[in-house]
Amino acid sequence: MVSRRRSTPWIHRWSRWLIGAIAIAGAILTAYLTVVKLQHGDVGCLVGGSGSSSSCNDVLNSRYGEVFGLPLSLFGFLAYVAMGTFALGPLLLKGETSKTLKRDLDNWTWLFLLIGATAMAVFSTYLMFILFSELRVPCLYCITSAIFAFSLLTLTILGREWDDLGQIWFTGIIVGLITLIATLLIFNNSGSRAKQPIAGEKIPIPAITSQPEPPKGWLVTTTSGEAEIALAEHLTAIGAKFYGAFWCPHCYEQKQLFGQEAIKKINYLECDPNGVNPQTQACVDAEIQSYPTWEIKGEIYRGTQTLDNLARISGYEGKTDFKYSLR
Repeated sequence: MVSRRRSTPWIHRWSRWLIGAIAIAGAILTAYLTVVKLQHGDVGCLVGGSGSSSSCNDVLNSRYGEVFGLPLSLFGFLAYVAMGTFALGPLLLKGETSKTLKRDLDNWTWLFLLIGATAMAVFSTYLMFILFSELRVPCLYCITSAIFAFSLLTLTILGREWDDLGQIWFTGIIVGLITLIATLLIFNNSGSRAKQPIAGEKIPIPAITSQPEPPKGWLVTTTSGEAEIALAEHLTAIGAKFYGAFWCPHCYEQKQLFGQEAIKKINYLECDPNGVNPQTQACVDAEIQSYPTWEIKGEIYRGTQTLDNLARISGYEGKTDFKYSLR
């Protein structure tokens, strides 16, 4: 009787390559975000326009954008590099490598892939919860990274024939619990420090908890310091313009960074015809596409700007002990 060898499912043949490809894409994405963050720049957004880019910058500049003083994306980059190494490493072994070593390396790297993919999926789930429940802004990069994480977990589980399905459940539960506890501890400690700033540390502006009241929008609640007032006066003196709309939450955050006293000194142009003292035609003439937008020395800067960045691009040389930061 002739026995027929069972064919290997295509996903088992290609799973390591697919995991490696996703890991490389994730590493490129997080490397880009890390470089931008370290250079205090603004990320670009190919989909959704400049408004989406502003949202992405708001997320990256929030307290959830850093861990232990380093960009969160840096840790994501290291995780993707590790996943890519575990996935593609065994495929690079030469033919003369012993079968025992190949088998052991295959088993161990699959276990590491399961641990890494589980941890990344749990961590991404927490970040998605924060993104939609607290930050409440769209972030293409964050959502893409979460999709990558869940794709890695799916391919890891389906990408081989596991001898013991209980191993998947046991490893997933243990790693998931450890990851969730560590995540909560890290960000809760970060939140405590944010709510009780030490001397010289910036205070996160309050979160928006209500709808804007036309025609004025939200009431600015923060107070200005000498640095904020001096920067506002400097911006007005050089002819800088701040374009916005009363209903725009990012415009409100920009005002909160300056405070009640300083924002009154800014040359603010209301672009919505239903706002206070609207200057719609000026906004049209300036070809304003999203809010907030700054026009400084003939250059256009879209999205909420930190006061440190406004000071840098405007040539401000006064006090820079600004009081507030984005969340």
